[in-house]
Amino acid sequence: MAREKSGAINMSALTTVTGGTKRNFVDALKILALAVLIAGGLELLLIVSETPEYVFPKPTAIVATLVQDFGALYWPPLWVTIQTFTLGLFIGSTIGLLLAAVLTLRPSVEKIIAPYIVVMVTTPMLALVPFLMLKFGFGITPRVIAVALASGPMVMINSATGFKQVDSNLLALGRSYGASTLQMFTKIRFPYALPMIIVGYMVGAIFGLLTAVGAEMVGGGSGLGNRLVYFSSLVEMPRFGAVLVIVSALGVTFYAIFTLISKRWADWNA
Repeated sequence: MAREKSGAINMSALTTVTGGTKRNFVDALKILALAVLIAGGLELLLIVSETPEYVFPKPTAIVATLVQDFGALYWPPLWVTIQTFTLGLFIGSTIGLLLAAVLTLRPSVEKIIAPYIVVMVTTPMLALVPFLMLKFGFGITPRVIAVALASGPMVMINSATGFKQVDSNLLALGRSYGASTLQMFTKIRFPYALPMIIVGYMVGAIFGLLTAVGAEMVGGGSGLGNRLVYFSSLVEMPRFGAVLVIVSALGVTFYAIFTLISKRWADWNA
């Protein structure tokens, strides 16, 4: 019997690039039809209830401003948020991956670092943005640090879990062939843990994106978070809703990217 793949939410309709093209096209159409149905139902509800636009914007108004004003109003802040997010994710995930390797190869270090890892995971990094701004100013640096602090622990925890779940028989086989510690890590531990590492990146990306937008709301800048505050202060709710749609689409895009990477390079052990 074929082994059922486990992992994150099934994104095959958006991430499958080979095989089953017709079936995945039909699945994508179903997703689109459901979105249209939900948007249409919400539009009808708002019309029937005579809800003012400043209270809750109609989906058609949100789509209209996205189409008409995307290049002028939404692309510049979107690009700023992408830069903040990607730089913070790169820094945080790199440090997290290195720490996961250290914890795996030096278990005694884990007893010392573990309490601080728990503190980092349970502390909302948005609360640190004002302190970071006092130290590093009003530029991009405080927001990048906040994203790195939010995403790094997720990558580290999942990577360390993957490194520790390697089949002991594989490690014993490597030792029997005289493999060094570095060779066993690069040839056995890392490939075997790759699915968990990608899950760590996936979760870290979501936390990092939310932190990036939140940091822009708290710490200024010109990204999507700042636009949320700006449009809400002017009670321009269609534009506010458009920014929310962009943030959601950005999150789904990064999730789909890491899902695709997992399907391409991390499904070998399934």
